[in-house]
Amino acid sequence: MSTPAPPITPSIVHTRIRHVRSAPMRNEFEYRSYSWLVDVDALPVLPKPLRPLARFDAADHVGDSTASLRANVESFLDSRGVSFVGGRILMLANARVLGYVFNPLSVFWCLNDDGAVRCVVAEVHNTYGERHCYLLETDDAGSARTAKEFYVSPFNDVSGEYRMRLPLPNDSVQLSIVLTRPDQAPFTATVRGRCVPATAGAIIRSVLAIPLAPLRVSAQIRYQGIRLWSRRLPVVPRPHHQPPHHQPQEAVR
Repeated sequence: MSTPAPPITPSIVHTRIRHVRSAPMRNEFEYRSYSWLVDVDALPVLPKPLRPLARFDAADHVGDSTASLRANVESFLDSRGVSFVGGRILMLANARVLGYVFNPLSVFWCLNDDGAVRCVVAEVHNTYGERHCYLLETDDAGSARTAKEFYVSPFNDVSGEYRMRLPLPNDSVQLSIVLTRPDQAPFTATVRGRCVPATAGAIIRSVLAIPLAPLRVSAQIRYQGIRLWSRRLPVVPRPHHQPPHHQPQEAVR
């Protein structure tokens, strides 16, 4: 079977993000946003007037803040026994906008020389400034399973298994993450979006349509947490988390 052509990078991805909590209390919401799909070896260099609207820093993602994104991803893979050197790495993430960034999920597709997906790194960030990486050996549909290892929501403990579907984008992004436990799937998140080349016009239109997108994402998640807390959903204590290779990030600096 032939490998689909990879998407144009850099691209802006206009997204709709949906969260559905089914247990122990029903809650769902959806919001619009936009992300970037980039090659970590060819990060966008914006015209000077637009640079405050999109900045990419290794410190905002897996690994050593003084190293490159590629070096950090390769180091993480090596720590998991995966040899990956030289192939393309595509990243789906939010950029810093006016100095602020928040990424509930960053995805790194690691491609072989023929363009096929070797593996996927899914990096999950919580609102406490912590992050955690999952190494996924996905099937032809981009699907994989992995045990939950990281505290994300104050209303969900660190138990269960994620069923993730993270196929390599082409002209669209279609991602889903389902948390499963015996006899139930208490949480589902989906990201759907279309990719457009990151021209200056596309960047300006995206920023005007959704100003301060990373801040809006963070605020939306916190607002929903307050709503659940006000409905007396029990809070689960947050365990200590020490991710490998790096210290917790700061959202603003």
